[in-house]
Amino acid sequence: MAASLGRVCKSGLLKSNYGPLFSQVHNFSTANQWSRSKKVLLTCLGVTAGGISTLIYTLDSSVKADELVAHAPNYKWDFYGVISALDHASMRRGWEVYKNVCSACHSLQYVAYRHLVGVTHTEDEAKALAEEIEVKDGPDETGNYFMRPGKLSDYIPSPYPNEEAARAANNGGYPPDLSYIVNARHNGENYVFSLLTGYMEPPAGIPIREGQYFNPYFPGGGIGMAQVVFDEVLEFEDGTPATASQIAKDITTFLMWTSNCEHDDRKRLTIKGTAVFVALTALLFYMKRHKWTTIKNTKILFTPKTRK
Repeated sequence: MAASLGRVCKSGLLKSNYGPLFSQVHNFSTANQWSRSKKVLLTCLGVTAGGISTLIYTLDSSVKADELVAHAPNYKWDFYGVISALDHASMRRGWEVYKNVCSACHSLQYVAYRHLVGVTHTEDEAKALAEEIEVKDGPDETGNYFMRPGKLSDYIPSPYPNEEAARAANNGGYPPDLSYIVNARHNGENYVFSLLTGYMEPPAGIPIREGQYFNPYFPGGGIGMAQVVFDEVLEFEDGTPATASQIAKDITTFLMWTSNCEHDDRKRLTIKGTAVFVALTALLFYMKRHKWTTIKNTKILFTPKTRK
């Protein structure tokens, strides 16, 4: 049937018999009746509209307030390697930075003292740190609450009792919790380091309200947190020179661990998984060669029978 229809179409019978229908379909669109100048005009209008739309989108994206921010450069951190672990000496110094500088405003409410054991401190050292705080506990046998020294199971206390108190002490700004700050910001570790070391005088034409400071890495430029990282703002226990960049590096490394406490375990599993994968690949290759070696080396010969 298809072959017959094809012969009919080729012979022109279908077009001759249904000529009016073909003409109606052809005339249904008015585009073929447009003049050449009209088609050129509509094409130019379409191209112009597309260009204007692209320009408007570009300008709109460039003037948004949340885009008035410098992008943090990518630094070569020690933990960027596929099998590179965190620098635990730097993390210990980072804890010192948090305790002596950052803890006045920021909390680590998801980090307990027991988490520090075997990472930045020994068990005895972590217990000593926990005992420096007092925790409200109870009720006791008489139904009263009491204060006790901290234990390893206690979480690092917040400097403020609630959010309202924190805002009241910081001109309405709420200092964020630092437990997962690296994961909460784009390009987190580079952002934190650049923010801590990026304070400067505001350029001409950028107004800064009272109580704010200019930092190009903060959205909008105006930040309520004053610069807290300076050279020799504290002394490290291990004698490392406390330059501003060293302090920012150590606290960033420490916050990288608080945000990704499984970092070293993940790298360790990567090494183990890679070793197992290589061993299994070699074993499968050997089994394949061993299984197919007979088939691949077998020759089939045809020996015709000779007539007597």
